[in-house]
Amino acid sequence: MINIYASQSTSNILIVDDKPPNLRVLSTMLTKAGYKVRAVTSGNMALMAAKTLPPDIILLDIKMPDLDGYEVCQQLKQFPETAEIPVIFLSALQDIEDKVKAFEAGGVDYIIKPFQFEEVLARVSIHLALKQTRYQLQKLNQELEKRVEERTADLEEIKEKLLFDARHDGLTQLPNRSLFLERVDLALKRVHEEDDYIFAVFVIDLDRFKMINDSDGHLVGDRLLVKIARTLETLVSPADTVARLGGDEFAILLDPINDVNEALRVAQDIKNALTTSFIIETREIFTSPSIGLTISLPSYQSAVEILRDADIAMGQAKLKGRGRYEIFNQQMHAQALKLLTLETDLRHGIEKQEFDVYYQPIMKLDSIKLVGFEALIRWQHPYKGFISPGEFIPVAENTGLIIPIGKIVLEKVCRQIQSWKTKFPQATVLKVAVNLSSKQFNNADLMEEIDEVLEKTGLTPNNLKLEITETSLIEHSLETIKLLKQLKQRNLEICLDDFGTGYSSLSYLHRFPVDTLKIDRSFINCIGQPEENLEIIQSIIPLAHNLEMDVVAEGIETEEQLIYLRKLDCDFGQGYFFNRPLTPQEAEQLLIESR
Repeated sequence: MINIYASQSTSNILIVDDKPPNLRVLSTMLTKAGYKVRAVTSGNMALMAAKTLPPDIILLDIKMPDLDGYEVCQQLKQFPETAEIPVIFLSALQDIEDKVKAFEAGGVDYIIKPFQFEEVLARVSIHLALKQTRYQLQKLNQELEKRVEERTADLEEIKEKLLFDARHDGLTQLPNRSLFLERVDLALKRVHEEDDYIFAVFVIDLDRFKMINDSDGHLVGDRLLVKIARTLETLVSPADTVARLGGDEFAILLDPINDVNEALRVAQDIKNALTTSFIIETREIFTSPSIGLTISLPSYQSAVEILRDADIAMGQAKLKGRGRYEIFNQQMHAQALKLLTLETDLRHGIEKQEFDVYYQPIMKLDSIKLVGFEALIRWQHPYKGFISPGEFIPVAENTGLIIPIGKIVLEKVCRQIQSWKTKFPQATVLKVAVNLSSKQFNNADLMEEIDEVLEKTGLTPNNLKLEITETSLIEHSLETIKLLKQLKQRNLEICLDDFGTGYSSLSYLHRFPVDTLKIDRSFINCIGQPEENLEIIQSIIPLAHNLEMDVVAEGIETEEQLIYLRKLDCDFGQGYFFNRPLTPQEAEQLLIESR
């Protein structure tokens, strides 16, 4: 701690000497000279006094009974609050070795006893002045550093602006071609590193723009380009990139996308948004876009190639009549057609009730007792045969068809449970879990549909458990809490499915009335594997129990996994170790055997 000295009266001196007469003499003389003086008789007292209220200078004797002056000085130099205090040694020791030792310990001066007071006063004044000078220099340095920092910040701001200008379009403030290619290259790197990672690139050219420029002037044309830029930004997420390549040509990077259909929907949105009129200076300007679309492939080696193909596709769109979009890659185009065909088949499947429900047993682990089932949808296409849920569920999600499909499943499950309850006494306490996708869970008509199905089938709600994902749970927390409370009022249980793969946090769970956590199979698969981290499972189960929730482990396939989960007091489990998903008839046979 460094003080500013306005006069001698502001300077605080600490005298350390084990001889009280010496202390009295020095204290009296220095006090008369205008200094504030404190005096102590031991090294330990000196350390305590200096740390409690750091003095401006210390007069330190060497020979003392506890700590000698050398040791006191060395310890003072070790603490930030006392390290800068000048220490003047006062000692009867006259050998040169003693003086050298004093300076090595950190002293700034050495006065031999018996001393002349005038000498002490002069040395004290000199070192206080030196200290004041050091302080002033330090203050000047700090001010200089501050100015340098401010100047550096100004230069950095200028640098950032120059960098921004070099990478952005001056008219629309969108990324320019250079920055756009950089971002596409980064996305392409992920395509090469990660399986199933895809993105889309659009090139958009405004039809008739040259005519607008020629007839209405460049000012109108520029304002139209700015409006087009702002419109395009509203059609994509903040994580995507909208760029102006030059002239009336724009580009969009959708990174990432789930499938080709997502890119096609954005292309249609762009077409709809730009095939309209824009009001510029009270004039109504009409334009339309020609859009080229490229889907990323591992075979691409650079962003330039992808942008080139999207540009070629845009040219084909212009050739085919403008105001439309074209996909460059024919293989991807074929895939898009396949997905569109699958969507059509799904619609027919809904109309013709082609979906079946299979039931995977859920067992109580401590007694290996059947307590319920998870309902799993299956689709046997009349011509194509079995179609995996992994293939058609994403399409159903993206198109919204999951909502009518989910209602079909719910009604089939409720009718099946009601049928079992009439045949088997143990089925009255049976619980069947039905998965709700995020689209179903956020469907405004969900409660009405559930009430309608329950009334239609006559099933009591306590036999039904609804499984939702972590994402569904916290996407719209206020609305979610309200909906969950409504479900709980109907005695419906809520299970959080695939726990650990999403937000993986129990911290928010106390806010939601959830009954059960289902640990994702990826964590269960780790059991028995060498050097696998099982702390997540070990944490989830006790914490869930503390929140008064049950725990279900899915994907149990080995006895070793079962034993491990039982040791952790996991409540329930399902998986091929117990049984595969069963047809209704097979599930009924299992109920007969369990009876």
